[in-house]
Amino acid sequence: MKILGIETSCDETAAAVVEDGPSEASPRIVSNVVYSQIKEHAPYGGVVPELASREHVNRIVGVVSEAVEQAGGFGALDGIAVTTGPGLVGCLLVGVQMAKGLAVARGLPWLGVNHLEGHLCAASLSDSPPTYPHVALVVSGGHTHLYHVERFGEYQLLGRTLDDAAGEAFDKVGKVLGLGYPGGVHVDRLATGGDPKAFSLPRGIPAKKNFNFSFSGLKTQAVQTIRAQKEPLSGALLSDFCASLQEAIADVLTQKAVRAALHAGVSGVVLAGGVAANSRVRALLEERAGNHGLWAFCPAKKLCTDNGAMIAAAGWQRFKAGQDTNWQARVRSRWPLDELSDR
Repeated sequence: MKILGIETSCDETAAAVVEDGPSEASPRIVSNVVYSQIKEHAPYGGVVPELASREHVNRIVGVVSEAVEQAGGFGALDGIAVTTGPGLVGCLLVGVQMAKGLAVARGLPWLGVNHLEGHLCAASLSDSPPTYPHVALVVSGGHTHLYHVERFGEYQLLGRTLDDAAGEAFDKVGKVLGLGYPGGVHVDRLATGGDPKAFSLPRGIPAKKNFNFSFSGLKTQAVQTIRAQKEPLSGALLSDFCASLQEAIADVLTQKAVRAALHAGVSGVVLAGGVAANSRVRALLEERAGNHGLWAFCPAKKLCTDNGAMIAAAGWQRFKAGQDTNWQARVRSRWPLDELSDR
C-alpha cells in the first residue's frame, strides 16, 4: 500500500509517499519533498499567514508532483492523506483542496490527518520504531504537550503549556537578540561551547505533581536580561546567554517528560515536533531517561520539522484500519490530539 501525504499547516509546503515497511506497524519512506518558506518570512521575524497561504498555492503542484514522480507516478497510489488541522486555516485549505482534487481525479480515498498525530508518527518511520505504550512529548512553535500513548490512535493528555510554547520562546527571544528567523535554530548553534549557568533564567511550574508547562515568565525574564545589558550581547557572552536559555527550556521539558513516564508506568519517552531537533533537548532527554532505566526515542532531525512523510505515515496507519474521510470534512484551526481517541 502506497500513501501520499500532504502537509501545509504552516510555512512548509510538503508532500511524501510511504509504503509498507519491514514490519506491520511501520511504513517506509519512498519520497519526501519539502519546500520551506523561511526566506519569505524571515524579513518579518515570523510567519505571516496570508503570505504563507499564497506561497503554498505557488508551490503545492510542483512539490506534490515531484514526490509522486519519485514514487512511481499517480497510478501507484492507494490513498491520499492530508493535514486538516490544527494549523493556519488558509494554509490548511490549500493542501486539503489539492488532496480532494487528486482524490476525485484519480478515484482514490482521502483522509484528514491531525498534525500532532503526524508528528508522533514520525517515530514509526525509523528502522527500529519505539514500542507502545509510551509517553510522548510534542514540542514546537505552537505546541508543548505531554501525552500517554497507549497505542496508535489512543492518547491521554497529561500536561500542556498554559501560555507560550517552548518553540515560541526560542524564536521570540532569538528575534530580540537579532538572530533572525527561526530563532531556535540560531540559539542551538550559538549555544555550542557556551556556559549554561552564566545567566540565571527561571523554570516554569516546577511542582512535582504537575505536568503542565509555562514559558511566558522565562521569555519575559530573558528579554529583560537582554535589554539590561549595556551593550548588545555578542561573542562568548552571546554564546553563554544562548546556552543558558536553551538549558532552561531543555531542563523543564525533559524533567517533566521523564517524571510523566514514571508516573504513567511506561518504559520510554518519544520526542516529537520541531523543537525535537534541538541538540540539548535530545541529549538531556536521553541522559535523564537512561538514569531512570527508561529509553528515549528522538526521530531523525529532518523528520522533526513539518514534512509530508509524517502525515503519510499517520494516514497509512488509519487506512490500514479501514478509515477514510467524508467529502464534507472541514479544516480545523484547533484539534486536540486526545479527541482522536474517540474518533
